[in-house]
Amino acid sequence: MTRHNSYDILVLQIQKMEQILYYKHQKVRKMEIIKRFFKSPKSSYFLFGPRGTGKTTWLKMNCKNELIIDLLDPGIYRRYKARPERLKELIEGNPDKKIVIIDEVQKVPELLDVVHLIIEEKPKLKFILTGSSARKIKQKGVDLLAGRAIVRSLHPFMASELKNKFNLKKALHIGLVPLVVSAQNPETTLNAYITLYMKEEIQMEGLVRNIGNFARFLEAISFSHGTVLNLSNVARECEVKRETVEGYIEVLYDLLMGYSLPVFAKRAKRAVIKHPKFYFFDAGVFHTIRPTGPFDKPIEIDGPALEGLVAQHIRSWIDYSNSSYNFYYWRTKAGTEVDFIIYGKEGFWAIEVKNTKNVRRNELRSLRTFHQDYPECNPIFVYRGDEKLLIDNILCIPCETFLKSMKPDKPLS
Repeated sequence: MTRHNSYDILVLQIQKMEQILYYKHQKVRKMEIIKRFFKSPKSSYFLFGPRGTGKTTWLKMNCKNELIIDLLDPGIYRRYKARPERLKELIEGNPDKKIVIIDEVQKVPELLDVVHLIIEEKPKLKFILTGSSARKIKQKGVDLLAGRAIVRSLHPFMASELKNKFNLKKALHIGLVPLVVSAQNPETTLNAYITLYMKEEIQMEGLVRNIGNFARFLEAISFSHGTVLNLSNVARECEVKRETVEGYIEVLYDLLMGYSLPVFAKRAKRAVIKHPKFYFFDAGVFHTIRPTGPFDKPIEIDGPALEGLVAQHIRSWIDYSNSSYNFYYWRTKAGTEVDFIIYGKEGFWAIEVKNTKNVRRNELRSLRTFHQDYPECNPIFVYRGDEKLLIDNILCIPCETFLKSMKPDKPLS
């Protein structure tokens, strides 16, 4: 059997695994149901999140007796694709239901027209519209609903959700996507998970013309994980035009597989650069896509993986908190950089992440510089050691301790 055919089988297996895990919780390795920090808003909302992050599981656990339309079911998909107005008939036939859930709504974006009309007629009825691809919803849905549905996100597990089940070394390798974490063979599942995105979300949707070029792009951009994005360099590496790379980047963003981090420039006392940094949404996804060979040192992968793991936790912490924060990084034109800046009314933090077991004073230089410019901030140095220290008014925290302490609406420390 060829490798290609093996991957086709894995894709089918992971689709089945998603269904089994989300709907029955039986035929995969039994695991304790892990309580998520996500809280459902009172009004109608979109719930975005990459595939496998547990959207359907959360809904099945918290909205058991509500109307649920699962568009991953082929029969249900065909039914609503052919006649979206059927939704109105379903709701009229179940007047006792107060919540309507449409899972993977981007598969039939025409349903959003019907949802819009129903919200106008029945403002007390609550809709939960989930999606693992923002592309079609962004084109048709968010603007169409004109603010009648807010946007929320579900992310991979946080360390504080897993509690004593969290293992930093393992998380750096396989990541924290719930579907992968719960699998009997996480590495195989993670490979199949990425292939599923390649074949189903990208190739079948016709998002790119040449899937081979896109595969090379994924490998090339993995070297940009946690760094300032240089599209020209990526284009040269892939041997495609810069405009093509720009389109590929948008595909990653639309499928929620990656995101960019802007530069913090408020009241800047020094000249800062303007280009964003790039990250994959999960450390395991990065680790799997990043090609390795005899010339690659573990530190070249573990460092960006650690930085990305902290970044995905910060994104989760911000999205799950009631307070409003903005997420940045800081880099001057002279090259001084702080990995993460969190800025909001409730707090202001500067965070540097290093894959080192010891704290060296020269590694605190960037935080000291930023703190001089912004004395209001709380500087934190996250590292792989085991001691919590205070050096030059900079709090130095072991990474595992820091991640486990991150809980929504609680200050970072």
